[in-house]
Amino acid sequence: MNEYLVVVHRDITSKNPKPTAEQMQSAMKPYQEWIASIGAQDKLVAPPKRWDIGGRVIKGEKFDVSEGPLATDNLSIGGLFLVKANDYDEAVELAKACPIIQYGAVVEVRAAI
Repeated sequence: MNEYLVVVHRDITSKNPKPTAEQMQSAMKPYQEWIASIGAQDKLVAPPKRWDIGGRVIKGEKFDVSEGPLATDNLSIGGLFLVKANDYDEAVELAKACPIIQYGAVVEVRAAI
């Protein structure tokens, strides 16, 4: 089995964040159940961590540092964890079950190499 990074991106800093605070609250239990189901399949390598909405972004030839979690657009990391899967397709299938996607979150899957 291979390891894959699953990153949940969501908008948490704009005037009209997606998902909204209410949507996040209603999605929390299904999100926890989703993570538990991955663990029950013995496919959870590293559990999710909570992330500060702040952060620093470093970019440019002069290594300009700016406040905020945003590297691009209005999406920041809402969570990340490692899963085990046979291949990308299986990892993507695990990630597609993230209940926060329905509220506007974006889930990214990357192979650990």
